[in-house]
Amino acid sequence: MKFSFHLPLDHLDPPGEFLTAAAIAEMAQALEAAAIDAAYVTEHPAPADAWLASGGHQALDPFVALSFAAAATTKLRLHTNLVVVPYHNPWLTAKAVASLDVLSGGRVIMGIGSGYMEGEFKALNAPFAGRGAVMDEAIALMKQIWTGESVQFAGTHFQAEGNTARPAPIQKPHPPIWVGGNSDRAIRRAAETCDGWSPFPVKAKYSARVRTDELATIEDLRRKIGQAREIGAKAGRTRPLDICMVPFGMAMQAGTRPQAQMVVDGLAELAAEGVTWSVMAFPCSGRRQYLDNIDWFAHEILPAVRDL
Repeated sequence: MKFSFHLPLDHLDPPGEFLTAAAIAEMAQALEAAAIDAAYVTEHPAPADAWLASGGHQALDPFVALSFAAAATTKLRLHTNLVVVPYHNPWLTAKAVASLDVLSGGRVIMGIGSGYMEGEFKALNAPFAGRGAVMDEAIALMKQIWTGESVQFAGTHFQAEGNTARPAPIQKPHPPIWVGGNSDRAIRRAAETCDGWSPFPVKAKYSARVRTDELATIEDLRRKIGQAREIGAKAGRTRPLDICMVPFGMAMQAGTRPQAQMVVDGLAELAAEGVTWSVMAFPCSGRRQYLDNIDWFAHEILPAVRDL
């Protein structure tokens, strides 16, 4: 199993603890030194005030933030967890991804989602209704863009009559695309057209808020992984499907760091179901605590789970 660690760039306070070039470099270098595989950031260009008031967060532009992490490291993977594809023109997203992949030496993991915050869509003048169809078309177009060859594309939402974007990404045929979400459509998108699936724990009472299916138990996950494998087999999929999932009972908003054995047991449970990556986020009030969390994870968790 491999791991992607949260870069806490949604923490605006205390000032200077996280949102500086030096802070990002120090955290990214610590992750790389600890043999953690990737660092991830999220995206919220225009979060709704009501969402922020109920516990939501701000975020740096993911490609700018990950560029600073890339410049300070040589091996650390750069994970968007996740970019809301319907917020953006796919040509501009493809250009940002390719630019980061080239300058980092081929280290991008492109986590994507269709989004759920209607107020943010409205602020960005992006289509909320029908966003799934927009996303499917954008994925198909970006794959053509990343070839570095002339693109001719006649879709419902996007058209190109002979346009070329270079340089192409270093990773071939393109950086891995991991689809976020628990819905049938997200699973089908991941299994049929992408490289990975990123589900996340959601209790029934929150599923309507985040506009995805409930996923509350290991049995739920087992069933959905089986669904993904069945869809992939029917589509003739032969390459592996990465699955990236946080252990049940862990959340970015947790107030205290869990016991090491709880984390180890949760990761072992996921690995037994075929999960290949896990995202890690632990509470931190400052950079010193964040670095302590990395050290704790490297010494208490990694030795017990690296062979899962």
